Amino acid sequence: MKDIGEEKIGESHEEHEIESEEKDRGEEIEIDEDRLPSRAMAIHEHIRQDGEKEMERDAMALLWSAIAAGLSMGASLLAKGIFHVQLEGVPGGFLVENLGYTFGFVIVIMARQQLFTENTVTAVLPVMQNPTLSNFGLLMRLWSVVLLGNIIGTGIAAWAFEYMPIFDEPTRDAFVKIGMDVMKNTPLEMFSNAIISGWIVATMVWMFPSAGSAKIVVIILMTWLIALADTTHIVVGTVEILYLVFNGSLHWTEFFWPFALPYPCRKHLWRHLLSLPC
Repeated sequence: MKDIGEEKIGESHEEHEIESEEKDRGEEIEIDEDRLPSRAMAIHEHIRQDGEKEMERDAMALLWSAIAAGLSMGASLLAKGIFHVQLEGVPGGFLVENLGYTFGFVIVIMARQQLFTENTVTAVLPVMQNPTLSNFGLLMRLWSVVLLGNIIGTGIAAWAFEYMPIFDEPTRDAFVKIGMDVMKNTPLEMFSNAIISGWIVATMVWMFPSAGSAKIVVIILMTWLIALADTTHIVVGTVEILYLVFNGSLHWTEFFWPFALPYPCRKHLWRHLLSLPC
């Protein structure tokens, strides 16, 4: 029985194995700055290998991790809403209020949960290096599973915030205000915001290999910048907008347009540009 189980696991792994030159040669590229042309190439190789590992993961493992990430991203709306209430009227309070936006990112990234926007850089590098139909299929599989899981998780978080007896009215009103501030943007403004936030997140991913023990500082600074610039992140924004839907402040069709549908395409623009080898 054990042999049969091991055989099934092996078969499943082979089905999702990415195609790459080093696997064809039977050897891996060592991430050694002294042997690579530049530090930038070492970082590129580090991110590419991380992307390969994510693309080869089992679909159910990806889905559960993505759902967990969606739930965790609810912490961004939670913290920002609480700070908004407690700091109302305090000079410079918006700085601390927007710091709350970083909470979900810290949880998700440090716990290595599957976040759609982080995967759009790491996963695209192996495909750009070896653009085969098989690799492209694995990329689409990863993106679709993780995006679905993130939406499910954020939906559960938004539902819980609205229907469970947890928050007082001022905090609920703060959640509504945060979501409405997003929906005040025109489609063109949302397009522009997504390009900026996509660039910031993609840059953050490139910084991780060099960050070392300061990784959490990088996460806080870069995602805090997204909030201070009043741009919108697709996963955090999904929590905010779905809260409005469950609250009755917004019709469910408005979640898809003008908010959700255009965002992945906009963000991929920067991420694909920043995935090019240095």
